[in-house]
Amino acid sequence: MTATPPAAIRIRGLRKSYGGRDAVSGLDLTVASGEVFALLGPNGAGKTTTVEILEGYRRRDGGDVAVLGTDPGTAGRAWRARIGIVAQSANDLGDLTVSEAVRHFATCYPAPRDPGQVLDLVGLTAKAGSRVRTLSGGQRRRLDVAIGIVGRPELLFLDEPTTGFDPEARRQFWDLIRLLNAEGTTILLTTHYLDEAEVLADRLAVIAAGRIVAEGTPASIGDREAQLATVTWSDAGGRRTEQSADPAVLIAKLAAAGPVADLTVSRPTLEQTYLTLIGADR
Repeated sequence: MTATPPAAIRIRGLRKSYGGRDAVSGLDLTVASGEVFALLGPNGAGKTTTVEILEGYRRRDGGDVAVLGTDPGTAGRAWRARIGIVAQSANDLGDLTVSEAVRHFATCYPAPRDPGQVLDLVGLTAKAGSRVRTLSGGQRRRLDVAIGIVGRPELLFLDEPTTGFDPEARRQFWDLIRLLNAEGTTILLTTHYLDEAEVLADRLAVIAAGRIVAEGTPASIGDREAQLATVTWSDAGGRRTEQSADPAVLIAKLAAAGPVADLTVSRPTLEQTYLTLIGADR
């Protein structure tokens, strides 16, 4: 019998406050090894604080946290070599070229990827000789990703990684995430793009006011699968809409009654479910 691999991230009762105000309040979360997990929530919900605690950059006030089996609050250099980080913003790299920047960070890891290969993966080969300060916002974001993956991390933290990307660049980035995950990298992603979460994540959680309010697959979050389906069609009487718990039965009934055109079946989108969960639809 094959043993189940340990969780990449395990959080129990995580708490963090600032000036007496709770930013994270008793948060529980488990991310399995090898999965892509998306953490969603509005600004100020506690996402970035949680991620920074997991990365070892911020101390917690309470709770138990294990990342790759180690408490990030006391972890050392060997542990850091096992994780990759793409933060919301990064410090300027001065007058280094793009190639020099990636090669510099590659020296921090015991078995890095080839820097040239990394530049190709993130679409920056043509900019290898350019100074970092000359890059556009989207190109600089690609460099952040390159630096985050050059060390072959077991666990990659992506904090709103595609901010500033155009649609084509975002989809190229999605392909990169799929590639990294296929190689065995566990990925924790925060994003405000719900289509990105739906496309990439095996599972996701919605955080609001420092707590997890829902968790599951993109299809099941907030009981999306159990919500009434909206069936819309056209017949001799015009355009019609009806909600049904079992759309297949309704469709069969319509077909038996006569010609039906332009038939569509839809359930609440991830965006609609997310807005309900965080209370933004009230």
